[in-house]
Amino acid sequence: MQKNYTSLGLMSGTSGDGVDASIIISNGIDQFRVIQDKYFEYDSSIFNGIHSLKKKIHSLNDLKKFSKDVREIERKITLFHAKIIKDLNFNKNENELVGFHGQTIYHNSKEKVSIQLGDGKLLNQLTKKRIIFNFRKNDLLNGGEGAPLSPLFHQLIVTQQKISLPICILNIGGISNITIIKEPIGSMQIYSKDIGPGNCLIDEWVRNNSDLKYDKNGRLASSGKTNEIIFEQAQELYLNRKNKEKLSFDTSDFDISFSRGLQLEDGAATLTEFTASIIGDALSQILNKESLIKNILICGGGRKNNILLSAISKYCSSKFNLKLIDDYGIDGDFVESQAFAFLAIRSYKTLPISFPNTTNCKTPSLGGELVEN
Repeated sequence: MQKNYTSLGLMSGTSGDGVDASIIISNGIDQFRVIQDKYFEYDSSIFNGIHSLKKKIHSLNDLKKFSKDVREIERKITLFHAKIIKDLNFNKNENELVGFHGQTIYHNSKEKVSIQLGDGKLLNQLTKKRIIFNFRKNDLLNGGEGAPLSPLFHQLIVTQQKISLPICILNIGGISNITIIKEPIGSMQIYSKDIGPGNCLIDEWVRNNSDLKYDKNGRLASSGKTNEIIFEQAQELYLNRKNKEKLSFDTSDFDISFSRGLQLEDGAATLTEFTASIIGDALSQILNKESLIKNILICGGGRKNNILLSAISKYCSSKFNLKLIDDYGIDGDFVESQAFAFLAIRSYKTLPISFPNTTNCKTPSLGGELVEN
């Protein structure tokens, strides 16, 4: 019988608005049980610091140039995570682990670099917990994209919930990615890749043009009108972009410059339509090759934007059913944080967390770095 561990997954997505925290019990292989899920919103200092820094950093040279700013916000983020661990009273037994994803500030698979802000050693000193962090490094060094890393957990979820296979999971975070699952956990019949922007363009537009952090439930887009000329130009630019075959994306791979000059609501509507067209077209192109897949289960913050989902459905082949993962008894807000709790256990047990058909790595890759007292 495999030993169980209690693991806390801490996930801060590309929206940079806060931390999703999930405590699970799992053997890191074929079963898990959720103990607690909770969201912790960043204070304005951290939120503004993250997004100010992301505007400055577009290369490795920028990371060096703004290294002082990087260290300052990294310390704040680490202290914030330490407080989460304390607030959750995560101090029950000796088999506890913390999967510390950190805040992605720069990702470039060609350079084999993926930087997540968060000091694992400091977090260990502050909490006296076993910390697993830097989850993407080994995959990148093994020729992989460093993302997505949740597919194995997606497979476990649908297996445990007895969801009919094959199926596709669409995660709409800052970036959108898919996992195609053909067989239950224990088989490597899974495939994944990033497919384009998720919330990142809409969020950036709203942050830059209002005092809001995002377009809640698509309300701004619903009261705006898509600018068809700008929309078509944006599509043409995207189709002619470099690196068409990229398997993983950073938010810096996309920009909203084409929407300059639009009113707040019209910009939100245009960017929502643009994002949906990329997601819908990518789903159709990939899944049309998978004749048995009928259902697409959606998780992540973007699933709450009904305007976005409606537009994705318009661009996606009518043979697919778009459904919320929540309808299957799974909280779509915490899939990723639960995933990193699970991956922390696998990392501790020196089990692989990524595979050639999930990140394009050469061979199955081990997980993150362990820091313990």
